[in-house]
Amino acid sequence: MADALIAITVLWGFVFIYAVMATMDFGAGFWSMIYLNRDNVSATNIANRYLSPTWEVTNTFIVALVVAIYSLFPNATYTLGTILLLPGSLILLLLALRSAFLVFSNIATEYRKPLTYISGITGIIIPGILISVLPITHGHYIEYENGTAILNLKTLFTSPNEYAFIGFAITSTLFLSSLLLADYSKVSKEMKAYKVYLRGGQILGPLSLVMAFFIMFTLKDEAPWVYTRMIEDLPLLLLSVGLFLIGGLGLFLPSFFEKGVRGMPRISVIAITIQYLVASYVYGKAHLPYIIYPDITIESAFTDPNSFRAVFTTYIIGFAILFPGFIYFWTIFMKDKKYLQQAKDAEK
Repeated sequence: MADALIAITVLWGFVFIYAVMATMDFGAGFWSMIYLNRDNVSATNIANRYLSPTWEVTNTFIVALVVAIYSLFPNATYTLGTILLLPGSLILLLLALRSAFLVFSNIATEYRKPLTYISGITGIIIPGILISVLPITHGHYIEYENGTAILNLKTLFTSPNEYAFIGFAITSTLFLSSLLLADYSKVSKEMKAYKVYLRGGQILGPLSLVMAFFIMFTLKDEAPWVYTRMIEDLPLLLLSVGLFLIGGLGLFLPSFFEKGVRGMPRISVIAITIQYLVASYVYGKAHLPYIIYPDITIESAFTDPNSFRAVFTTYIIGFAILFPGFIYFWTIFMKDKKYLQQAKDAEK
């Protein structure tokens, strides 16, 4: 059980890292599309400047996630592959389309507008489909025929809980990306864009909180076993709400460091990221020991212990090499004044 618990923690860590990075990435693509034909050109430029280097980094984590599932829980891959065949194939198709159009939008300048629209639309659809995996694993939408798991799409797409998760994914994507783009705009001294994204965060924050409560409300009826276990960690849920309020205050209070400027988006980004971490921990803990309720647990799907140790050691070495690189990349991207100035000059 200890090895299986470590393995699922590693897997959930990949899910969380990808979820946070992908929401920022997908949201930036959507905002780039929204402000493409607006008078506020700086908002589009900021979104494109953020989007350009990050989408390639983000995609590496989804590869690591798929490899981790197959390596650590091979006995679950057949069932997961069967029930997620349609949504999984759609996700891969949209990711391929989005990646292709992001590349060509920077090469074929005469087609930049339609390519930006396609990448923006797919960027807001993908998070909704990705998060659909979570309610599917609750088991309520899975039927068995001759021992084979089948996803009941009719039940899934008439479920309020499914739409609660989709709504939360979309609002969270736009909210978190607004926070990061506001912070990036502020660092880049693009105050017009900063005001646009700050206002977006102020609007989308309450909407994402409402969708989170809607998830809990619908879980009570459709997956009571998850809801009951989450309520057992009520202090952590309240901590999550408190962190959200701190993040919200960071968007309204005057800046301590700059006179005449409202908002401290860096504090909001940090507080909301930690808030998502706390909330995801509560949900993940409530989901244990099931990968797919009620038939597949982390123990029944777990790989051979020797294989686990080999895979786990490989991941530790890999992260020891890659993590400093990601930190260096983030430092250059967010703090290097020479890079920021070069990016601004290239847009003129």
